[in-house]
Amino acid sequence: MDEPKAPARRGRGRRPAAEVRQAVLETAGALLFEAGLPGITFEKVAARAGASKMTLYKWWPSPGALAFEAYFAAVEDTLAFEDTGDIERDLAAQLHSFVGLLTELPAGPVIAQFVGAAQSDPALADAFAQHYTHPRRRLAVDRLTRAQRAGQIRAEVDPQVVVDQLWGACYHRLMLPDEPLDAAFADALIDNLLRGIRG
Repeated sequence: MDEPKAPARRGRGRRPAAEVRQAVLETAGALLFEAGLPGITFEKVAARAGASKMTLYKWWPSPGALAFEAYFAAVEDTLAFEDTGDIERDLAAQLHSFVGLLTELPAGPVIAQFVGAAQSDPALADAFAQHYTHPRRRLAVDRLTRAQRAGQIRAEVDPQVVVDQLWGACYHRLMLPDEPLDAAFADALIDNLLRGIRG
């Protein structure tokens, strides 16, 4: 009597798109922190992630856009903006977190590379604006607006300008590092600003 045959072993098959995308983002993030923005190419990421180059071309318009999405996925939690009801405390907490990110290695240099590369890479500039600068600006403006309603900031103050004064100053010191970018600088920015805008 013939012995029953073992069931055929199933092949791995095609991975779900969400799994492939996550693998690609994790791979791109690792390459980004290893070699910086110039080290990100679709060919390198696809080979290491076990994905098709065509898939990457379909999902991202440029290697820079892929690199930025991978970077943002890695740091999104660090850039959260809490609302404790105390605008001074919330600004200090968020700005300290932001300055800490900008001064970390390799995160800080990578952000500087993104800002520089976005000037000549429209796809990266678009990704940077849509997924980073615009959403983060909205979070800060919304928080400042709530502080205005609570009487903590004068009603005539423009929250958009406040965002530029605080975060813009940090980017300035990141890109032109002739002065220190640290928590003491963040505190000085907030202190100087609140003396003029506190309600």
